[in-house]
Amino acid sequence: MNQGWTYRNQVQPGDQGLSLLAYYSQRYRHSTEQDWRSRILAGEVRVDGAISAPDSPLRPGQQLSYQRPPWPEPEVPLGLSILYEDADLLAVAKPAGLPVLPGGGFLEHTLLHQLRQRYPQDTPIPVHRLGRGTSGVVLLGRSPLAKADLSRQLREATAQTSSQVKKIYRALVTPGPLPDEFTLTLPIGKVPHATLGYVYGASPEGKPAYSQGRVLERRAASTLVEVAIATGRPHQIRIHMAATGYPLIGDPLYIVGGLPKAPVQDQRQAVPGDCGYHLHAYELRFRHPRTQAAMAIHCPAPAHLCTHDTSVSLL
Repeated sequence: MNQGWTYRNQVQPGDQGLSLLAYYSQRYRHSTEQDWRSRILAGEVRVDGAISAPDSPLRPGQQLSYQRPPWPEPEVPLGLSILYEDADLLAVAKPAGLPVLPGGGFLEHTLLHQLRQRYPQDTPIPVHRLGRGTSGVVLLGRSPLAKADLSRQLREATAQTSSQVKKIYRALVTPGPLPDEFTLTLPIGKVPHATLGYVYGASPEGKPAYSQGRVLERRAASTLVEVAIATGRPHQIRIHMAATGYPLIGDPLYIVGGLPKAPVQDQRQAVPGDCGYHLHAYELRFRHPRTQAAMAIHCPAPAHLCTHDTSVSLL
């Protein structure tokens, strides 16, 4: 059991007139309306610090809090190893299955909590994320300079105004006549999701996304690819590979077309944090925030994401 958590929100102008129950049941669909009603009646949800009725109308500016009682978190691999460390930077190897930040039922079973345990005084802060099911390099800032400069580098890379940052991944995708080298530029944006309201997927109205890849090895039941991305859209490789007709092996969410699987009656719909796919952040290239020297942090891939051809080089 963890220690529980208080989730806080502020009522926005667009929420004017909603009841307290409608606000939570419409915004947080992972729980039913009856669940939220029970929590409100139990005093777990408060408005400006006071217990309120489920049908209480909300006004912009009000402070909402939901005090979630302690709960047992799903088991995850909690080990991590240090790939690089100095006064400004920390790079770690995240195992598949470990969330980076709290959310989706995870609070203490996260990379951030493990770092707080190891560095209680000045906890390094992740400057980017990996999906829960993705393994590999996570870069963290330790000094104020590093946090600001690394965030800038990643921002400029996503905006495609700089080429200082390059992320290289290994993935297993479905087999087929995928070209030896390929470039994917389909925009990525919000698409409907029955449980969460929306997730990210292939969308003509989305933001630009750029992936450059190549085949490393063709196997009977899968294809091993290496994909480099500059832009950092959510779930970019999963979406791009699915959109081009080659979804990641074992991906529970994204199907051909780069969209989430349609919900099936009486079955839980998959969410982005579900595991099962095979994706590894193999190398991260950037400029050191203090010296501006070129850096390349490499994290060895799991055996099933390695090729037997030792002459294969990185993108």
